Amino acid sequence: MKGTALLMNKDMTVTVLENVDVSVYKELKDEKQYDQPHCTINNKKVEFEPIHSVVWCKEDIDLDYGY
Repeated sequence: MKGTALLMNKDMTVTVLENVDVSVYKELKDEKQYDQPHCTINNKKVEFEPIHSVVWCKEDIDLDYGY
């Protein structure tokens, strides 16, 4: 199942990962307590800044709407 993962960063910014598999969300959810959380996207390891929480949305988010 594909969807959108929202990473709430500790510096109060948001990282949006669109059209990713639910396994990416689960991997990041397990990694959120670490200083350098990471996940695998398209067979590549991707590292992120520290995150506070991760949210999963089953459907795409319309970011062009003006949020």
